[in-house]
This record gives sequence, C-alpha cells and structure tokens, in this order.
Amino acid sequence: MRLRLVLIIGLLLLPLPALAAPLRVLAASSLTEAVTAAADAWAASGHPRPQLVFAGSPALARQVLAGAPAGIFISADGEWMDTAEQAGAIVPGSRRIIAGNRLVLVVPAADTRRVRLAKGFDLAGFVGTGRWTTGDPDSVPVGRYAQAALMTLGAWSAALPKLARAENVRAALAYVERGDAAAGIVYATDARASTRVAVAGQFPANSHPAITYPAALVKAGADAEARGFLGFLAGRQGRAILQAQGFTTP
Repeated sequence: MRLRLVLIIGLLLLPLPALAAPLRVLAASSLTEAVTAAADAWAASGHPRPQLVFAGSPALARQVLAGAPAGIFISADGEWMDTAEQAGAIVPGSRRIIAGNRLVLVVPAADTRRVRLAKGFDLAGFVGTGRWTTGDPDSVPVGRYAQAALMTLGAWSAALPKLARAENVRAALAYVERGDAAAGIVYATDARASTRVAVAGQFPANSHPAITYPAALVKAGADAEARGFLGFLAGRQGRAILQAQGFTTP
C-alpha cells in the first residue's frame, strides 16, 4: 500500500508535457470573414483552430519585424510583404499570392446615387460639403490603390483636401456606415460584408495596380502547422472559401 502511494505521488510530480501554442495568423483586416471561414474549415478537418489577428497591413508588418510569435503573415499588398522579406523576417520561398480584390466607391445605404468611375469623375464634387475616406495613402494598401485610381481619373488633387484618413480599410468602412463620411473607397469584399453601405461605383481594374494578397511563413513562428494552413489557404479548398467571400482568383 505504501509503495503504491509512493508511485502515485511520483507520477503526480512528473512534469506535464508542454502544450503547443496555437498557430497565430496575422491577416489584413479586409480578410476578416474569409480567413475566419478558412480557420473554421481547418479546425473542422481535425486541426487546432488558428489564433487570428486582423489589423491594417502596416501594423501587422511592424509586428512581424519586431519578432512577434506568428506563423503566417497575410498582407493586402506586396509592398509590406516586401518590407518583411527584405528584413529577413519571413521564410525564403514561402511567399505566395492567395487572392485578389476589386476597388469600389461606397456610400451610406440610404444614398441611392450611382456613378460611372471614369476620366472626369469629380469625387470632391460628389461629396459636396462632406468628406470622403479611405486608408491613409501614406501607408495603408487600400489608400495607395485609391490614390492611384483617383490620379488616373484626374480626381486626386481636388479630392485630397476632403480626405479623412483611416488606419485600415475596416475603419474607413465604419466611417461611411456611421455617416461620418459621405463616401469611401474600400475593397469590394468589405462593401459586401456590410448592410449599411451601398456600392456607388467600381473603379476600372486598369486605373490602379492589381490588388493582391501575398501570404508567407513568418520565421519567428513557422512550424508544420503553419506550413499546412498556408498550403490550405493557397490550395483548392482555401481558394473556394476566398472566392465564396467575394475575392478574386490570384
């Protein structure tokens, strides 16, 4: 009896095996619904559900550069991924484009105006005494695309003084939803995710650089699970999930 008690106590004192930390995915805010759906599907197939962090690409890139323990980084443009790659923060050869998107002009849902976005479009006149919004063109991908599109259409210089800069595309969307901005330039998938805005027009694809979402393994947290989930996102099932959320084929 005493020997059995000693054995039990000994087993209780043995160190427990360390639990593996969940895969952490840093993804651009415009991917919120799509990557959440992908994570749910990944978990349904028997894998641990990834921990998802959504924010603007600049904020996420800074986390990657600071050595955040993440396994995957997904940016809304190539420039921030270039920054992470040039700093040696992502696994060489792991970068791939998983989706594309479209650029649209949105207005509050009650606004019934629809416009053709072509040369001569006057965004400053469209918003009147109000303001328009998009991500900060100095750093946020959607803002960079928006600036390029408006410059192509000849509307940038007049519209710039009325710009309300947002920290990411979802913040810009919220400004329009609340009526704090009379219009906003966001991705088509963001407009689709909201019932409080309406699409007033879609920018021509040739008015701005192609919108792409590069994803890569982060050196600080890349492991087999990260490799598996990145492969899932870039594979047939992942593409189907992204397309169901309105993203285009890369």
